[in-house]
Amino acid sequence: MAAIEILTKEDLEQFRQQLLQDIKSLMGSPGQQVKQLLKSAEVRKLLKISPGTLQNLRINGTLRYTRIGSIMYYKTDEINKLLEGNAKY
Repeated sequence: MAAIEILTKEDLEQFRQQLLQDIKSLMGSPGQQVKQLLKSAEVRKLLKISPGTLQNLRINGTLRYTRIGSIMYYKTDEINKLLEGNAKY
């Protein structure tokens, strides 16, 4: 019989904080210049989401973007706000 593990809110909050820290470290080290704008492919790779999911984030206003020609750019600050749950839209 397998042992059952119970996750608490504190466990989930700790996991969320660690995940945010890991993603931020992937976006740039403190001594390294962080890109201010990311293309769609970079955002999808960073967030590990499909093109359709990214499109849904754009359509429902969850993630702001700027279109220049046919290329969409996303501010790293906006991505961080989204990940931290502080996005105000």
